[in-house]
Amino acid sequence: MPTDIPAAARTGSRAVRRERQPRSRGWRSVVLALLLTVLLTGALRTWVVDVYWIGSDSMQPTIEPGDRVLVGKLVDGNELERGDLVVFDGRGSFDPLHDDTPWPLQAARTLGRWAGLTGSGTVYLKRVIGTPGDVVECCGPTGRLVVDGEEIEEDYLHPGDRPSELEFTAVVPEGRLWVMGDHRSVSVDSRSLLGAPGGGMVRADKVVGVPDAVLWPLDRAGRL
Repeated sequence: MPTDIPAAARTGSRAVRRERQPRSRGWRSVVLALLLTVLLTGALRTWVVDVYWIGSDSMQPTIEPGDRVLVGKLVDGNELERGDLVVFDGRGSFDPLHDDTPWPLQAARTLGRWAGLTGSGTVYLKRVIGTPGDVVECCGPTGRLVVDGEEIEEDYLHPGDRPSELEFTAVVPEGRLWVMGDHRSVSVDSRSLLGAPGGGMVRADKVVGVPDAVLWPLDRAGRL
């Protein structure tokens, strides 16, 4: 025999359903917003701007170990000028073409780099000294680097460092860059690879971006 449900009970049941439905929609909205934020952040960091943790002392005093550097990625590697700071992918020049590191360790490094806790094993920050067509030499009569027959002034060098302890002459071909660190006595740069394939030159299309500012630590924060 059917049992009549009191009107008050039916009204209360509908109220509960109406209360649960908005809460469910609310959680879905939060999850969707988080997902969109992650996707947007990933897109920006992939193509527009990114943050890199610098662990090397090869760019002192311009960049100190532990600095978090903001890097703009909207740059054409073929339009760089002498003296520009660049972040580039060193695979094929500074690093072997193939990385034999096990994938779990590679994944951990990637997560650490995205979190700003570690640096990349294949990405470097150096200064452009020679652009396509330049002849870079060490050293001139006063001990400075010579580019296209003229000694250049390098006020960014680490105090006490010579422009180079190694004598060399390098002709920069089209589509390549000659790069060096500011802390010359400890920097692994184009000089270290003169006998390697490519002669120490970095391909312009391997440039990731140009450092714009130091974000952290706060006492060093500012534009570069």
